[in-house]
Amino acid sequence: MKINSVKHLRLWAVATLWLLAVSAWAQERAEQIRERLLDRELSSVIVVAHRADWRNFPENSLAAIQSAIDMGVDMVELDLQRTRDGKLILMHDDTLDRTTTGRGKVGEWTLDSIRTLYLKNGCGIRTRHRVPTLEEALRLARGKVMINLDKADRYFDQVYELLEKTGTTRQIVMKGSRPAAEVRALYGKYLDRVIYMPVVNLDKPGAREQVEAFVRAMQPAAFELLYARDDNPLPRQLARSLRGKSLIWYNLLWDTLAGGHDDDRALSAPDREYGCLVDSLGCRILQTDRPAFLLDYLRRRGLHE
Repeated sequence: MKINSVKHLRLWAVATLWLLAVSAWAQERAEQIRERLLDRELSSVIVVAHRADWRNFPENSLAAIQSAIDMGVDMVELDLQRTRDGKLILMHDDTLDRTTTGRGKVGEWTLDSIRTLYLKNGCGIRTRHRVPTLEEALRLARGKVMINLDKADRYFDQVYELLEKTGTTRQIVMKGSRPAAEVRALYGKYLDRVIYMPVVNLDKPGAREQVEAFVRAMQPAAFELLYARDDNPLPRQLARSLRGKSLIWYNLLWDTLAGGHDDDRALSAPDREYGCLVDSLGCRILQTDRPAFLLDYLRRRGLHE
């Protein structure tokens, strides 16, 4: 009996140490990604999975988040909506029809009623997955990956309460197109922990001045830059002027977000699509709908671990 007790005690001790090591590694990984995001001289590329791994699991689902973490992405982009009873859930649309088995506006359903629905996959087929709350997603991602919360600015005080509750305040990236002074007025008390990233459309008048104003006022960690046509001179100019000041984020989701460069074209010519943004336009953050393919490309080039 004593021998068995000693064996059980040893097994328990080993299991406890293993769990502590895994937890420490997860926390360390999230902090390492954050440090890279704040490194103005970053030479590698940060990969953002748009709505997590939605090609293999329903968008904004816990399974999609876990799959993105497992493949090694640095950040997941997640969308927020609020239910009739004031609960925050993961969902892109303000209606349930496209992504769930329900119908109607999210704001007309309570959380309990939404819990009865199933998520649909990218082909519109019902799955076994349910709609997660923001809190559930934060607990899953804690310490493992950075999180870009889209549409969070509408109720950020409520969001921040959940970030503090789950210990994830340092993992959050928030984006928006408000002027720098307005950002400071609205979110100033959060900016020592939450990373704010301005979104600037380079096709609009005054775009360069908008970028320069943000650099003077806040020197943000990064800018999300948008432009539709490759003959716009600003992307190349900003690649030079922002070097050492702020990182540059481009979206690969469709061809009007980054001068015609996108994920689908990259399947046949990754150097022309991904390579151009990284090598010629100084991009160090790429948001993608094909995270596994992009990671493979970057790893082959030594631009991702």
